[in-house]
This record gives sequence, structure tokens and C-alpha cells, in this order.
Amino acid sequence: MAALLGEVSWFCCGSAWGPCGTAGGGACGTCRSGNYQHAWPNTSDACLAITRPDACGITGMSRRGCGFRHYTTNLCNGARIGTTIADCGPQTDLFCGERTCCGSACGSNRIIDLTPAAYSVIASLSTGLRPCSVDTV
Repeated sequence: MAALLGEVSWFCCGSAWGPCGTAGGGACGTCRSGNYQHAWPNTSDACLAITRPDACGITGMSRRGCGFRHYTTNLCNGARIGTTIADCGPQTDLFCGERTCCGSACGSNRIIDLTPAAYSVIASLSTGLRPCSVDTV
């Protein structure tokens, strides 16, 4: 998979942790806010029908299932983390054209949601969104 450029956000799942109350275990049933995990828009046909990254012009997003590892790099500071798929999301089509920048580094369209534990490794939770690249190596 070639690196995808876009936006990274964060979401809550599983047991209460940090800023999160108790939430469901995600599409994979294993999602926990305190673990290094993420939601991916193309985990299944059913997931892809909900998230619709193609509606935002995003192509080349590989089908990957529960437990697959991606690496997300914050383009603002170069911080990088490896996380495993634990849910379907983000619902990319709701944010088509959304853009976040820091200096000259920009990303458009939400392509990955990290758990708060994972997001906090690469950015402050208060930022909410960061431009990113996502790859598999």
C-alpha cells in the first residue's frame, strides 16, 4: 500500500479511559480507548458502504481486516505510531473537503481514527485533527 495522505482524528471505544466514558467494543469487538488501535474505513463491504472514502475522491485504500497494523505519521511533528484495526471508521464521506494544517503541512479528509491512547503519542488530544500519512511499513 502506498502511503495515504489525509487527516487523523481520535475516537473512544471500550472501557472508560482518559477523556472517554464507556463505549462499545467496535466492529471487531476488541476496541479499547487505552490500547494502540484504530478504525479503518475499508474493513469490509459493509464498512465501506458506510464510510464511503470514494465520495471524497480517495482511491487506493486497501481492504484490511481486524488486527491489521498500520503506521500513522503526524505531518506536523514527524511523530509516528503503529496501531491495529479494531473498528470501522471514520465516516469519511461526512468530512469531504475538510482540511487541517500546521504550517505548510496540510491534510484533507479523515482517513483514520486512532484511540486516545494512540493519538496522544503523536499529538495532543486537544488538537482533535492532524494532517497525516498512513502506511503499512
